[in-house]
Amino acid sequence: MASLIEIEQLGKVYESRGRESIRALERVDLAIEANEFVTIVGPSGCGKSTLLKMVGGLIPPTSGTIRLAGRQVRAPSRDVGIVFQSAVLMRWRTVLDNVLLAVEILGLDRQAYRERACELLALVGLAGFEQRMPRELSGGMQQRAAICRALVYNPSVLLMDEPFGALDALTREELGLELLRIWDEHQKTVLFVTHSIPEAVLLADRVVVMTPRPGRVADVIRVELPRPRTVDMEFTPEFKAYSDAIRAHIYAGRGAQVVPA
Repeated sequence: MASLIEIEQLGKVYESRGRESIRALERVDLAIEANEFVTIVGPSGCGKSTLLKMVGGLIPPTSGTIRLAGRQVRAPSRDVGIVFQSAVLMRWRTVLDNVLLAVEILGLDRQAYRERACELLALVGLAGFEQRMPRELSGGMQQRAAICRALVYNPSVLLMDEPFGALDALTREELGLELLRIWDEHQKTVLFVTHSIPEAVLLADRVVVMTPRPGRVADVIRVELPRPRTVDMEFTPEFKAYSDAIRAHIYAGRGAQVVPA
């Protein structure tokens, strides 16, 4: 049986006038199963975000193919929701109207999705904030609203590009656990890009480790920690072993010392 997302021999070259071409990704092969939580880590500039954008149909590959549920990805799909590092909320729209923006863009019945939007906001702790403006929310609250916006039309796949990267450590941990709860309740397939090795291990069923540019898959590490996950797991020998294995791949051949988790 085919995987939900199939990535085969994927490559991306960025062309620029008067400058040398940049090979962002090269010969990437990856298969992701339905309802799986997969994180992607690697050094800066290795093409993690580029890979995510191609899976979402936002930019085309230079070579190779991506298939979602057996269909080649050529453009954005209704089956995919995307959350970026910045919440990108429209400052002139209320929280509820921001969540419903995706519904409007897709040409769906706004009124039919209003109840679901309110349910999602309640799920992430934003009940009572539906009519607030983005400026009245903290950064963490804005990102919760952005997650609701990505989920409101019920996509099967959720792509997340360092969604908690701009937040403080405590808020980041809180939203990570919140995301796991949402994922457990709604059973989405999640592809999550992060620079944080502990975050990658804590969230994932599997961690994809990328090489320096041009990005390739150095290893795919299955995380066998029990669920539900808790931040206390970060202090266990098992968690440290996963973190050290990922660091060893990232720093291999770069002359850097592998530091403990």
